Amino acid sequence: MSDQSALLIELLRAAYAAFNARDIDAALALMTPDVAWPKAFKGGFVCGTEEVRAYWTEQWSEINPHVEPVSFYSEESGRILVSVHQVVRDLAGVILASEYVGHRFTLEHGLIQAMEVCPLP
Repeated sequence: MSDQSALLIELLRAAYAAFNARDIDAALALMTPDVAWPKAFKGGFVCGTEEVRAYWTEQWSEINPHVEPVSFYSEESGRILVSVHQVVRDLAGVILASEYVGHRFTLEHGLIQAMEVCPLP
C-alpha cells in the first residue's frame, strides 16, 4: 500500500469516527465542497456539504446508524472500497438492520469527493 493510500484510509477512518460521533462539522471538513453523497436511507443523492448536513440531520432525527469500517481495498481506478459493518437502530435502540455493505469513495486533493453504496466483492 502506498503512503498516499495509507493517508486516504486514515482520512476515511476519521470520517467514519466523526459520523459515528455525530460531529457533522468534522466529517464535512473531510469532503470537497461539491461532494456527492448517497441518500441510502431515502434513495437518490445529495450534492454539496450543506445538503449532506441537512440529509444527516434529518436521518439522525429518525434512525440511529453506526458504521464501522472493517477493511479497505484500493481499486485500480484510484477509488477506495470499504467493507462496512452497518448497524441501524430506531431511536428507542431497537436494531432494525445489522449487515455488511460496501462504500466506494472517490477522493480528490485528499478529500472525499463522492461516496456510493455498492455490493461487496
